[in-house]
Amino acid sequence: MPEGTILTESGLKKLEEELDYLVSVRRNEISEQIAVARGFGDLSENAEYDEAKKEQAKVEEQITRLQATIRTATVVADDEITTEKVSIGTVVKVKDLDDGETYEYSIVGANEADPLENKISNESPVGAGLIGMKKNQTATIAIPAGTLRYKILSIRKD
Repeated sequence: MPEGTILTESGLKKLEEELDYLVSVRRNEISEQIAVARGFGDLSENAEYDEAKKEQAKVEEQITRLQATIRTATVVADDEITTEKVSIGTVVKVKDLDDGETYEYSIVGANEADPLENKISNESPVGAGLIGMKKNQTATIAIPAGTLRYKILSIRKD
């Protein structure tokens, strides 16, 4: 992860829970798989052993990545989030001025983005275009498919 990842407090908690699971559960499971595979004999031709070692390397890489992300993250505290303008940690309701539809987006750091849950990154075109906007303002946002025109209807804390 890049240094200076921005996270909400809930995003940090989620990463810490994932790290805890990998360290306290997955590591032990893989150690057991390796021990069982060793019991199959010759390690030079032991597919189970090779697979367990590959999985171990993958998990250790995830642990290292998560530790680095958590260590270098900038956390946006809940009490720092204001509803005066769109920022990380806010939920913004917008009206598309071209098609009349309304949308609601949670603005989060890039590490927490999940388009299926309408959690958009502050670094995405739409997220970056909404950051700093206030209620009743219109944001004109360039996206690969053209231009969006969103009127800010409301801003609330997530």
